[in-house]
Amino acid sequence: MKTSLAFLLPLFCSFPLFAQQPDWTKVESAIGRKGTVKANMLKVTFPRTDLKVSVGGVEIAPGLALTSWMGFMPHDADVMVMGDIVLLDKEVSPVESKLLEEGISITAIHNHLVDESPSIKYMHIEAEGEPAELAEKLRAVFALTGTPPPAPPVQAAQVDWTDVESILERKGDRKGSILQFGIPRADKIKEHGMEVPAYMGMAVAINLQRSGEKVATTGDFVLIESEIRPVMQALHDHGIMATALHNHMLNETPRMFMMHFWGYDSPEKIARGLKAALNEVNISK
Repeated sequence: MKTSLAFLLPLFCSFPLFAQQPDWTKVESAIGRKGTVKANMLKVTFPRTDLKVSVGGVEIAPGLALTSWMGFMPHDADVMVMGDIVLLDKEVSPVESKLLEEGISITAIHNHLVDESPSIKYMHIEAEGEPAELAEKLRAVFALTGTPPPAPPVQAAQVDWTDVESILERKGDRKGSILQFGIPRADKIKEHGMEVPAYMGMAVAINLQRSGEKVATTGDFVLIESEIRPVMQALHDHGIMATALHNHMLNETPRMFMMHFWGYDSPEKIARGLKAALNEVNISK
């Protein structure tokens, strides 16, 4: 997700700029919440703190797999928005109808998890237009869901993730019981001829959540066709299940596939499995 989404990711920056830089404050005002600006892109997140979702008895924190996001980036005289909306099954139909009504393209609807309760779907979107106008449309879309309004951040007790970071040979973004990685690919991915940076959902996203002596992990590997089998095999060999394999976009070059996964075991075993899978991907060093 990109759930799969990880939200402070390394970036690529070679995309067309506005003649005048976007005023992201207008977008934030229109969409009703603050975002994070990186390399002239704005990302706004929508944690589903209203949901109580569990997989195999493990309750999932919003930061693990239950956060919608919208990314805005300059594109000619307008902006391109891409994102992922976390939905209960009953929310899919009204949200789909509203997106179509507003002229926002739906590029995928699917699962990221397996055997979660209640059932969750993920709807990926893409649109181009005037920044604040797009933000207002998206605000109307989110109003049809149970997504709660923005809340002050809660200071969670920090977890020592040194063992996992050591095995993965990289630092993650620590958020209490959650550890997130956003790992860019070494190759460039384009949509409609425009480069799509890692920050817009094109990084390998790995999320981990501490649960007692074990960790749960989910996320998605961004893969070309030849990487699918070796990555799935590496995960399987370490007890991590591939839970979904699908597209997030429609016109990207090269063709990319997103492999979502789920694992629940000791931090060391999970980290070794993720590392083995990463070794099969053309990631940025």
